[in-house]
Amino acid sequence: MQIAIAGLGRIGAGMARRLARNGHDVIAWNRTAAVATDLAAEQKNGGHVTVADSLEALVALMSAPRHVAVSVPSGDATGELVDRLAKVLSAGDVIIDAGNSNFHDSQRRSADLEAGGIEFLDMGVSGGIWGLEVGFCAMVGGKREVFDGFESAVKSLAPENGYLYCGPSGAGHYVKMVHNGIEYGLMQAYGEGFDIMHASDFEIDLAAVSRLWNNGSVIRSWLLELAGDAFAKEGNDLADIRGWVADSGEGRWTVADAIEHDVPAPIITLSLLQRFRSRRDPDSFSDRVLAALRNEFGGHSTKPSGDGS
Repeated sequence: MQIAIAGLGRIGAGMARRLARNGHDVIAWNRTAAVATDLAAEQKNGGHVTVADSLEALVALMSAPRHVAVSVPSGDATGELVDRLAKVLSAGDVIIDAGNSNFHDSQRRSADLEAGGIEFLDMGVSGGIWGLEVGFCAMVGGKREVFDGFESAVKSLAPENGYLYCGPSGAGHYVKMVHNGIEYGLMQAYGEGFDIMHASDFEIDLAAVSRLWNNGSVIRSWLLELAGDAFAKEGNDLADIRGWVADSGEGRWTVADAIEHDVPAPIITLSLLQRFRSRRDPDSFSDRVLAALRNEFGGHSTKPSGDGS
């Protein structure tokens, strides 16, 4: 099918490449046009990408009903781009928010767009910078019939059995929010476990332990694979990585929703609070593990050891 990707950062560019390689006709737009031009040039031997130098051009290059996936940072950047698209798209066209938006914002955007006849899907994606190679796990909310018209693209983006229609508007971003809250807890547990071993009287090879635990252990996981990669690259001490751990919002929203529904979520809550602490006292080894993991799966930048900013 024909699909536009508006925003070619780490995730948007990966989605555009994966869709093109799976035979879809991709229209690419980015605020910095050279990024789209470079991506299109890559595809000449394996997929078709057309560059749109403006949102108006993007619309003109597409046949109705148009499907435009937005992949920019959540918050103001997403809101501004959705508003701009709403002014140039037509009734029956579809905007897909593929970022990590708050599900309340997605519900509101869906209602606002529907008033003008434009459809909306909220699509949370997981897979980070590895999504191009292994696929993006996709969680989608919106009208079922609108999802059905977009499903062939979602199927190409995802690995086998790696996508789900979650329910009405907001449901996709809601499921992705909780997913990221769980991720906080898992990462914190790994960080603390490796911290204990790192502080012990034994000289334990943490990369080797990571590889070991991924063979038959009940705690095996992709995060553990990435921990092993980080230790192999950075060394047992992760000495060049500062234990400064950002949070991008989803953990906060998960905790807020748990409070709203009287659901006890101590592990996710404390994992979030530990990230706050890391920014005040970024010398913990467990925080270095978390910072290294975020870089491994999402390409999130790390701060070098000794950077006091």
